[in-house]
Amino acid sequence: MATTVPSLKLASGHDMPLVGFGIWKVPLDNTANAVYEAIKLGYRHIDGAWDYTNSVEAGQGVRRAIEEGLIKREDIFITSKLWNNYHKREHAIEAAIRENEAWGVGYLDLFLIHFPIAQKYIPPSELKFPCFWSDPEQKIVSPLENIPQSETWAALETLVRTDANPQGILKSIGVANFGTQLLRELLGHAKIPVSALQIELHPYLVQPELVAMAQENGIAVTAYSSFGPQSFLELNNPRATGAEALFTHPVITKIAEKHGKTAAQVLLRWATQRDIIVIPKSNSLERLRQNLESTSFDLAPEEISAISALDKGLRFNDPSTLATPIRIFG
Repeated sequence: MATTVPSLKLASGHDMPLVGFGIWKVPLDNTANAVYEAIKLGYRHIDGAWDYTNSVEAGQGVRRAIEEGLIKREDIFITSKLWNNYHKREHAIEAAIRENEAWGVGYLDLFLIHFPIAQKYIPPSELKFPCFWSDPEQKIVSPLENIPQSETWAALETLVRTDANPQGILKSIGVANFGTQLLRELLGHAKIPVSALQIELHPYLVQPELVAMAQENGIAVTAYSSFGPQSFLELNNPRATGAEALFTHPVITKIAEKHGKTAAQVLLRWATQRDIIVIPKSNSLERLRQNLESTSFDLAPEEISAISALDKGLRFNDPSTLATPIRIFG
């Protein structure tokens, strides 16, 4: 029997499962099957992005699960994100429509502004997945442009499904990698509720003030890179290679042994027990199952505090390390 997990009620009124399957760095040739197998295990939340390059394949996995009767469309929550090159109003609308079509399942449950920066527009016909660069070799960082986030947000608002706009392709909208001041500015002009904030969050980067501010304002927080340096080792990230692995950190392993759980489950529960959504990835079906089951136990308050005390302010996903630095988190 498939495992079920709790959900959070978003400001939009829709429910978002606390544990999702993240598809960042899932290879193209495996994405469709990985998503399908995750759904078979009980996952009802898939986290993707245009920048991950595998939305088409992820959509194939979802459609297969629907066609085989494993789920209905309304049973699965799909998150995707708007990339930096498409912040101008007309480009944001085009990009959201393009991403929805890539998934091919009718609508997206949550669409986030991926980063609080705008980079120079590059037509998809010239470079489909630019990431931070303007060339296929990824050597030239795309220049920044001064497009107010209010313009981008207002563009996405026109695509949200409401009683007045029943054909909208987005059910909820939100942001990623925003800080408190940007959130306050957004709350000041948003006509559609800000449903979610996705940020890097793990015991080495706890961000308690940002989490508290978001939750106090009804914004659901999603943590990415819940396992800290683990996701960045294959990218040869120097901050990751120099950090102690959380999976073997004695604070984490001691708590895991006490509860008869894996270190990964403890790291995930440290977040979800505080109503922070998690989106871990794994290539192992057994670890996927364990991740999904990570809400089945509770940590003691002192255990949560001990894990939080590992905070180093250590951020792994930081474009200020690019050849031409993009300074977001200063």
